[in-house]
Amino acid sequence: MDRLSTTTLLPDTFQGARDDITEQIGVIWQQIKAPVIVPLLRLSVFLCLVMSIMLLVEKVYMAIVIILVKLFGRGPHKRYRFEPIRDDLELGNSAYPMVLVQIPMYNEREVYQLSIGAACGLSWPSDRIIIQVLDDSTDPVIKDLVQLECDRWASKGINIKYEIRDNRNGYKAGALKEGMKHEYVKDCDYVVIFDADFQPEPDFLWRTIPFLVHNPEIGLVQARWKFVNADECLMTRMQEMSLDYHFTVEQEAGSSTYAFFGFNGTAGVWRISALNEAGGWKDRTTVEDMDLAVRASLKGWKFVFLGDIRVKNELPSTLKAYRYQQHRWSCGPANLFRKMLMEIARNKKVNLWKKMHVIYSFFFIRKIVAHIVTFIFYCVVIPATVLVPEVQIPKWGAVYIPSMITVLNAVGTPRSLHLLVFWILFENVMSLHRTKATFIGLLEAGRVNEWVVTEKLGDALKTKVSVKAAKKPRLRVGERLHLLELGTGAYLFFCGCYDVAFGTNHYFIFLFLQAFAFFTVGVGYVGTFVPHT
Repeated sequence: MDRLSTTTLLPDTFQGARDDITEQIGVIWQQIKAPVIVPLLRLSVFLCLVMSIMLLVEKVYMAIVIILVKLFGRGPHKRYRFEPIRDDLELGNSAYPMVLVQIPMYNEREVYQLSIGAACGLSWPSDRIIIQVLDDSTDPVIKDLVQLECDRWASKGINIKYEIRDNRNGYKAGALKEGMKHEYVKDCDYVVIFDADFQPEPDFLWRTIPFLVHNPEIGLVQARWKFVNADECLMTRMQEMSLDYHFTVEQEAGSSTYAFFGFNGTAGVWRISALNEAGGWKDRTTVEDMDLAVRASLKGWKFVFLGDIRVKNELPSTLKAYRYQQHRWSCGPANLFRKMLMEIARNKKVNLWKKMHVIYSFFFIRKIVAHIVTFIFYCVVIPATVLVPEVQIPKWGAVYIPSMITVLNAVGTPRSLHLLVFWILFENVMSLHRTKATFIGLLEAGRVNEWVVTEKLGDALKTKVSVKAAKKPRLRVGERLHLLELGTGAYLFFCGCYDVAFGTNHYFIFLFLQAFAFFTVGVGYVGTFVPHT
């Protein structure tokens, strides 16, 4: 009887203990809520709204620039002199400038043949072009394969050089810097850079080099990227939307107004004298391309973006590869901003307007504010107001500004407008990794110089796509589950917008949305296993 009574009393005892703990937590919460939580949250809301307005103004400004360029036809061919290079009977091939093509690679088993073959297929007088393969591979089998491929093209009369070094100091920047030290490079006027997965069209040089030949003030010509695997999965479609906006709007606006933009590290042609005057390649950050571009711009060199020239390349098709890439692309610019802020401010070769553009628009808004406000506002502050209803966010800040920013981002890829909601979910979740990387760069923390080469599939990708085409895609149970989560997230997003615009402004549905999105992307299924059909 006593044992039975003891057993009966145990649940009541535990229940009472739980009630006491809950009551204590509630008391503590009420004590710190009004004097601490509410003021901090209101300050956070104010700062996030200010950053949102700054980001919106920047995007509206760039949109206006692009519209005016299109309306008045002020493309590169109108702003700069362009004439095809013609044969000269007296000078012969010496009338053509000497061009160096650099292909840096590291264990690129899947794509080395594609990139080397495309570079060797460039149409240009054979005695006025040098193909330089900079192989940092650590796998001896891959090194032998790359060297064999270079020998194969050399036997066909192509002037191709296979260069290796005994270390990987500086990673890509170190390889490019070492490649410029060879004796034969001194005869070259221009250097073209293609990453290992880039495949230029044969007429690439004919369409880019004339800008440099006829305009001595131009130091860089940058081409656009074309993605061969954009339709592979949902994740690659999301990447395409973001990168298309970058090229269509950001690069074009910078080229049209300030003759400055960040070099993309590949599919570009540098005037070697401009590269040398800027100090050459430096490995102090993981964005050696942006570093070089900023330094060259401060020397007074102009850049031209050619959006009508597209070079085929490959997007990361796994979440792991994409996350490493985004860490590098977010951490590097923030770290470079920290290192070059005072150098840009003190520079006397460029005008105040251009310096303000580089510091405020190029670095502060696009590389820092854009990441921070996306994560802090949409993934932290808005959900936090669920617990603090005393803090209200105005509708224009919670709905209208984000909607306008989203629409402006989507104009670069009209074919993917129906995927806009998925893009919002994906970008919100990736903002966590980008914000973390941004702070690592600003503070020069542990992973500031982390460099992980993006995995590429190359020919394996073609096989994968052909198999998909031959076989009707079927979703396994796990894939259907994650597809259902994405669909539910999309539905909740629309419900959340309605709730914010017309409802209680407590954002409960928005909070559930973020939870679904973080779970879906966190386990790595947001596109890697959801084929686009």
